Amino acid sequence: MSKTIMIVDDSASLRQVVALALKGAGYDVIEAADGKDALSKLTGQKVHLIISDVNMPNMDGITFVKELKQNPSYKFTPVIMLTTESQEGKKAEGQAAGARAWVVKPFKPEQMLAAVSKLILP
Repeated sequence: MSKTIMIVDDSASLRQVVALALKGAGYDVIEAADGKDALSKLTGQKVHLIISDVNMPNMDGITFVKELKQNPSYKFTPVIMLTTESQEGKKAEGQAAGARAWVVKPFKPEQMLAAVSKLILP
């Protein structure tokens, strides 16, 4: 059975690149345009991992992770922040919110897939 990963990013082209890499590796993908959109799509189904941008309209990635972790169904879902932000302060904020990994854009799909495979157990 394949694992499901949610991609949360306001850039449709970036979601497409990430989705192609993940689908190519055999994952199912759910896409969301921002934190609010992502929360509305998380309706109790099993999501094995979430990849989220930090800077998005409506609800940014850090706020999204904080809200996500309030939901008992997703409290333990690992989150990778995929962002242009590389400052230590932002990383610390992301980790405090519950993010498990931080990948800086631009990224290589192999780099992201390596982070994904570390956080999703077979």
